[in-house]
Amino acid sequence: MKPKIAISIGDINGVGLEIALRAHEEISKFCKPVYCINKTMLAWGSAMLGIDIPKKFKTKECGDVFEILPGVSTKEAGELSFDSFITAIALAKSKKVSAIVTLPINKSSWAKAGIKYKGHTDALSDLLECKTTMMLGCEKMYVMLFTHHIPLKDVSSKITSKKLLKFLLDMSKYIDSDKIAVLGLNPHAGDGGVIGDEDIEIEKAIKKANKILGKELFKGPLVPDTAFSEENRKIYNYFICMYHDQGLIPLKALYFYDSINITLNNSIVRTSVDHGTAFDIAYKNRDISLLSYINAVKKSLNSYNI
Repeated sequence: MKPKIAISIGDINGVGLEIALRAHEEISKFCKPVYCINKTMLAWGSAMLGIDIPKKFKTKECGDVFEILPGVSTKEAGELSFDSFITAIALAKSKKVSAIVTLPINKSSWAKAGIKYKGHTDALSDLLECKTTMMLGCEKMYVMLFTHHIPLKDVSSKITSKKLLKFLLDMSKYIDSDKIAVLGLNPHAGDGGVIGDEDIEIEKAIKKANKILGKELFKGPLVPDTAFSEENRKIYNYFICMYHDQGLIPLKALYFYDSINITLNNSIVRTSVDHGTAFDIAYKNRDISLLSYINAVKKSLNSYNI
């Protein structure tokens, strides 16, 4: 029996629906996808794209009916993408599917809809009452983010040895590796406190975590500007980063099409594409890569196995 996977369709005004339609045949080889979208919006979107709805395209009804506006952020699209997400979570919590895979949402659309969350990851933290962690990447390189979607000016205040220690110990449960790189925050990893004291806190957390684990698992803090050098990527496959762009800029520069988004430390399996709604090419029949989506579906089937 192929496992059932709930697909949260993402922002209907973006590329999510097109990706789902075009990749259906491929992912159906190894799972039974259940698409969280109502049939009216599905029919309208597929007609606009000029793509026939594939056979055995099973849906779970959710959301209202409204006008699709390609490439435009709207309240209605935000509401549908959130409803689709909530429906997928409900299917997973009730064990009707083994995992959920999310297609990209637009944060501005969620804000217009009055949704209090910045994105999928922080929504999962609240809805599942856990402290989720965002990990992104591919087999060649993964990055884990200590902080997610917060302003850069707020990052330094979040870095304490106590908070980071818990984070490191949580990550050790999920990652099968004998060495994990931990990046510093400041230029030159603080130069021993000369450029800020956050890196001293990071070093304390690393030493405490390794002592508790009884092995030198975590290495660092690494100087951020050389952490992702070719030489270091031969040594490390996993990098813990202090903030969003510290990890995402090098990852997307190196492995944009291969990478996926994985949510760790929560009660359901959730993976996602590692790209946005691509409003600029939505409904224009451009050459859209399906690789990140297909990789996300495949990764969801083995409960991560990272």
